[in-house]
Amino acid sequence: MNAVPQATIAAQPAPSAAVAQFLKRPPRLLIGGEWVESRSQGRIPVLDPATGKEIASVVDANASDVDRAVAAARAAFEKGPWADMLPSDRQNLLWKLSDLIAKHADELAELESLNNGKTKFMASIVDIPGTVEYFRYMAGWATKIEGSVYQTSIHGPPGVKFHTYTAREPVGVVAQIVPWNFPLAMAAWKLGPALATGCTSILKPAEQTPLTALRLGDLIIEAGFPPGVVNILTGNGETTGAALVAHPGVDKVAFTGSTQVGKIINKSATDTLKRVSLELGGKSPVIVFPDADVNTVIGGAANAIFFNSGQVCTAGSRLFAHKSVFDKVVEGVSAAASAMKLGPGLDPQTQMGPLVSREQQERVLGYINAGRSEGASVTVGGDAPSHPGYFVKPTVLVNVKPEMKVVREEIFGPVLVAQRFEDINDIAALANDTPYGLAASVWSNDIRTVNRIVPKLRAGTVWVNCHNFVDPAMPFGGFKQSGFGREHGRAVIDLYTELKSVCMAV
Repeated sequence: MNAVPQATIAAQPAPSAAVAQFLKRPPRLLIGGEWVESRSQGRIPVLDPATGKEIASVVDANASDVDRAVAAARAAFEKGPWADMLPSDRQNLLWKLSDLIAKHADELAELESLNNGKTKFMASIVDIPGTVEYFRYMAGWATKIEGSVYQTSIHGPPGVKFHTYTAREPVGVVAQIVPWNFPLAMAAWKLGPALATGCTSILKPAEQTPLTALRLGDLIIEAGFPPGVVNILTGNGETTGAALVAHPGVDKVAFTGSTQVGKIINKSATDTLKRVSLELGGKSPVIVFPDADVNTVIGGAANAIFFNSGQVCTAGSRLFAHKSVFDKVVEGVSAAASAMKLGPGLDPQTQMGPLVSREQQERVLGYINAGRSEGASVTVGGDAPSHPGYFVKPTVLVNVKPEMKVVREEIFGPVLVAQRFEDINDIAALANDTPYGLAASVWSNDIRTVNRIVPKLRAGTVWVNCHNFVDPAMPFGGFKQSGFGREHGRAVIDLYTELKSVCMAV
């Protein structure tokens, strides 16, 4: 089908007074509880993706800055108030931080929109409330970490018995590197469990989207966290990030981002045998069976790929629809894409904002062009509007083949590749034909069909008749090259603790 011509993209509204004042702040790093100047002269421009214009600048922290942050985190972990703090006190600090985030929700949503490109509306109903709830959920875990007592059969000297038990202790100083697609929420996903378990952190936001992490630093200080418990370093991955990963004073690295960078981090961390957890890329299938409600599928499949401009690790980027419903589903998703209003994130009329950067825009357009050159057909979108912002029209590709780049590789943009299938018995193999295994969704009203397909899907999360829904209590992570380790729920406690066995002769 042909796309409806895109209306002219509106101008980005001016920021609020509070945000405008924040953007004027001089570049600083949070080290040891204070905003300090960097020892690096490097600066990174911060751009508004809706206009391509610079709105602020931040430090490109160097190895000396990393040394200072690690030293501060180590001191806070090994001595001082944090080391002796009761679990209930850590809980109270996390709860106080969540209250401060809620208090400044509107400002944070605006900053997230300006820096990332997503709509302020979406940030205000997803990112910021999710951040608040995640810190509150993790606050509760601070008082619920436990070990076990064992009935062992150890043969010792006559009359000697043994008391054996395990304890979970914080892993130590953790470097936490977060991506640009959900900057504040991802910071919460990392900081929440680290602080609940008693670790100390050096947080490095993505170089493209540092603003809400820096504002979060203000709130961490205001909440009363002891100096050095949370340190925030801005900088590029190849400078600041690499120095953190290689630093011998860091006990663990937690990274969310691309599989390519995750592999580099994993290799680097082996030199010091750091603990590593990785939440990486995806190429998630959306599987539609013939009995599914087509109207529900259309809305769900469109949201699965176009939410956050497709910049979601679990984006439903591969649509597999049974041949009996394929045409209706593709037509419906294409119509939904055609109707979406592109625009700047602060405009309340905008339904989809720009991609995060010029680099990402060019990457996504490159994949669309590669799909065309390999024989794919575009039903809607397929290009960028003429505008200095980093927009890409929501796109649906059909007539694709399994070997095409657009089918094999993660695009991380609003691009759906749609494929029909005939034999229900073959769909699991088609869905699993990818190096990734982060998520999948199944659309069917037949419980037998659902229960047969779910165990066959190699994915860390399988949604049924929904997509892209997460909860702090539900473990989240991937199979295969989508990473290892699980965030959220009880499972995340294991990522930030070491298990100690104690054997006592009594």
